Amino acid sequence: MSIINDSANALGGADKIRAVNTLILEGTGENGNFGQSLSPDAPLPVFKVNQFKRAIDFAGGRWRHEATRTPTFVAANTAPQPQILGVDGDVAYNVAANGTAARQLDEVAKDRLMELNHHPIGILRAALAPGTQLSNLRKDGNDNVVDITTAQGAKVTLYVDSGTKLPSKVVSMTAPVANNPLGDSAVETSFANYTDAGGLKLPSRITTRTDKYTTADYQISKSTVNGDLGDVAAPEAAKSATAPTTAAMVTAEQVAKGIWFLAGQSHHSVLVEFRDHLALIEAPQNEVRVDAVLQKVKELKPDKPLRYVVNTHHHFDHSGGVRRAMAEGVTLITHDGNKAFFEEIAQRKFTMTPDMLSKSPKAPTIVGVTDKYELKDETRTVEIYPIPNRHSDTMLIVYFPAERLLVEADLYNPPAPPPANAPPPAANIPPPVFPFAPSVVQTVQKLGLHPDRILPIHGMWQFSAAHSRHSRNSRQKNLHDIIADQRGCRKGADSGRRDHGNRAGLSRTRGRRGFEPGAQSGVSAR
Repeated sequence: MSIINDSANALGGADKIRAVNTLILEGTGENGNFGQSLSPDAPLPVFKVNQFKRAIDFAGGRWRHEATRTPTFVAANTAPQPQILGVDGDVAYNVAANGTAARQLDEVAKDRLMELNHHPIGILRAALAPGTQLSNLRKDGNDNVVDITTAQGAKVTLYVDSGTKLPSKVVSMTAPVANNPLGDSAVETSFANYTDAGGLKLPSRITTRTDKYTTADYQISKSTVNGDLGDVAAPEAAKSATAPTTAAMVTAEQVAKGIWFLAGQSHHSVLVEFRDHLALIEAPQNEVRVDAVLQKVKELKPDKPLRYVVNTHHHFDHSGGVRRAMAEGVTLITHDGNKAFFEEIAQRKFTMTPDMLSKSPKAPTIVGVTDKYELKDETRTVEIYPIPNRHSDTMLIVYFPAERLLVEADLYNPPAPPPANAPPPAANIPPPVFPFAPSVVQTVQKLGLHPDRILPIHGMWQFSAAHSRHSRNSRQKNLHDIIADQRGCRKGADSGRRDHGNRAGLSRTRGRRGFEPGAQSGVSAR
């Protein structure tokens, strides 16, 4: 087909493209923190990619990506972070900073293999290969467009500039992987600023969007054709491991009459009983997790229907299971700034990996919270509030006034206390950093709430300062203790961080004995 031949000639010729077995890309750029924007319509928080190297073995069907990147957003760790990941055939892997390699989901391997087609050399090699099918030639603006189906079954759409004949972008489809409520999503990689490299014309800027979100923008300073890749094979620990699967384990702990903490893994939920119905706080991660949570709910209270689900915020690891909850016909309660987002999520297509809502469509009822909102009957009152913070502009907390319980997500993730016989930590080990924790203290004080216990969506539930001082385990620190530790101990480490310690917020708690909204006098009276 002429569109392929013309594009190959523009790059340097079909024979030269077929002869490219390996390619090394080096440069700098940016990564978007996918699914973690301040609000649904805000741009993604950005990692600055200080340097990266991607070694691609087209002939062997594998690549390895090594980078150093630094968060430009408020985070617990704002230091430069190494990143190593790759794919080798059907084995996708990540390598931790300590050198430990872990195999990833098969779905991740499939997506990473598809990335071989998201470079002009890769897609034209595929288009020129035997067994490839070309179809649906058409025009889109200034681009000529063709659909490509490789002999292996990969489906990619190639856009070619009608003037230069150079590839302008490729598009493929992906299905949800892990924490992703988007369903069928287009992955679009665009190419710009072509320069000469190894007798070919190659792009020096490569930008990738997943759905509407820019997830990568790289400036290529060096492209090496058929150079020495080094070792790009999957590490033996990953290659010999069985591919993980998405699985869920849910534990239930009754923390007050009619209130259960549903934990077991990284993301928790809270079940609340009313006289004739139930409410669930948080439907996180994915359909598998929420399906297991719903099964646990039915085990605990089989005689009462689930009527409400409260979503703390839109981040994908906290909204990835919301569609499964919608399939139950519940009313979703979320921040008003998330309402349009969840209305769209309810209508998204899930044809590649059909979920429960796509199999049994329901029009959800969604309530947007702008100020205090209550769930209330004669047995219980639950208060829901927006909370200002630097992690999400559209976040809610949940408070139980009678039980003095506070539910929050991401702002404070208390670790498990050490065993009673554990040695004290080394003097040079800094305390854990919770940069968003001051917003919890400030909001609780402003609203005049009096929580005795915090039920976090991540981490272990714990008492507030008033109760912690009388706990048998005196090593267990409360929220305010940790904030105080960070103010005193992290000064040097924080000196280079952007607004990391929330100085203004911390200063408002100086002089107080602790975070004691549960004390009889109450914070508001101090």
